[in-house]
Amino acid sequence: MNQTLLIIDAQQELIDGNQEESAVFNKEHLIGNINTVIEKAKQSGVPVVAVRDLDVAEGKGKGFQVHEDIKLPAETKCFDKTATNSFHGTGLLDHLKSQEVRHVVIMGCKTQHCIDSAVRTATISGLDVTLVGDGHSTTDSDALTAEQIIKHHNVTLHGHYNVEHFSVVRNAEEDLFHPIHDSYR
Repeated sequence: MNQTLLIIDAQQELIDGNQEESAVFNKEHLIGNINTVIEKAKQSGVPVVAVRDLDVAEGKGKGFQVHEDIKLPAETKCFDKTATNSFHGTGLLDHLKSQEVRHVVIMGCKTQHCIDSAVRTATISGLDVTLVGDGHSTTDSDALTAEQIIKHHNVTLHGHYNVEHFSVVRNAEEDLFHPIHDSYR
């Protein structure tokens, strides 16, 4: 099965924070888990795709780049976006279709915005999704702590489906590139 590891908005300024925003919850753990899964992807021959948000650091400089501690493979395909949804106006879906991808493993920031919309859009677009439950993060909102937001989305998005395709939530230490979706069908 053709697969891709999709890393969304794991950008320096978004993860570390800036004058207006705090760092994401448990950022060291997030970076470590992203690197663990990148290594698993490399060992499994799974390509990595990164998406960057042009709103982060005004779309330029070190703050806009993928976090310096994340070890992206040199051949990582990168898309820049202007919307919350990684699939909107980026060519991401066309790229995944051209590679005949059927399963996407998703990690990154921010949970309730870009991660949520990517998981839902991927299933609508005919992909099975594995959301890495300990591989996405966010900051506190006015209503919930970052930890509550993450836990809520892990529960809500596990088993989320759109007809034939759905998402499951698994953790970084699991064998993510051996999908378990068929056992639920």
